Amino acid sequence: MKDLAGKVAVITGGASGIGLATARALAREGVKLVLADIEQAALDRATAELAAAGAEAAGVVADVSKLEDVEALADAAWERFGAAHIVFSNAGVGVFGPVHEMSHADWRWTVNVNLWGPIHGVEVFMPRLIRQGQGGHMLFTASFAGLVSNRNLAPYSVTKAAVVSLAECVARDGKPFNIGASVLCPMRVATAIDDSHRNRPAEFGGPEAAKPYTDRDSGKLEGRTLAAQDVGELVVAALKRGDLYILTHRETGVYLERRAARLQAALAHAL
Repeated sequence: MKDLAGKVAVITGGASGIGLATARALAREGVKLVLADIEQAALDRATAELAAAGAEAAGVVADVSKLEDVEALADAAWERFGAAHIVFSNAGVGVFGPVHEMSHADWRWTVNVNLWGPIHGVEVFMPRLIRQGQGGHMLFTASFAGLVSNRNLAPYSVTKAAVVSLAECVARDGKPFNIGASVLCPMRVATAIDDSHRNRPAEFGGPEAAKPYTDRDSGKLEGRTLAAQDVGELVVAALKRGDLYILTHRETGVYLERRAARLQAALAHAL
């Protein structure tokens, strides 16, 4: 999608972090924006900032784990701008700790947001993009943890690996309709993901059920901490090229090579 001017982008988790950074980068390309977030105050600040910079931006409070909220988000986009072309399923949460210490509520909350959120995005938006007949692009935020798992990240890694697969499926099935897909797989970025428990619903234990990430200095599977704005610009550049995979850190390479080598070695025992 080389020419972005005049297009409409819908971004979940759009009030902060990578979502807002990408919105800023898209605004500079002349894209109209519909930001969705679960936090009203942050959403108001983000849309006001973008509007002050000259962008056309609307905000919609939405919980991506709820299909009806995502349907209402799509309705709002078409009511405001009459179309959507770019859909960025970016909202995500993190629960940390050893896999055997994860509660059922930990799994449920993480799966509901990190996996059902993007699934809802595909369910709701992709048929509309097809009917619209103007092509489009679906972006997803996964994680490097969805490509190479690390300890103390089981619910996060499992859901992000599924998001990678979802993006790959969209890329294949969307091709006849000129609908592309990209999946962002970052290592550490300066966002509020470690504080995502602030929005944990009461039915899953509420904010007090936080499990902070304490494994920060024990391994190398995080990479440098990048600024969200740099990642947002990287996402837009990849969108314009039509890249399926968006990797943020050069240090990702050695771990991908090691995993590929392990898979290749397993072929020696294949039938």
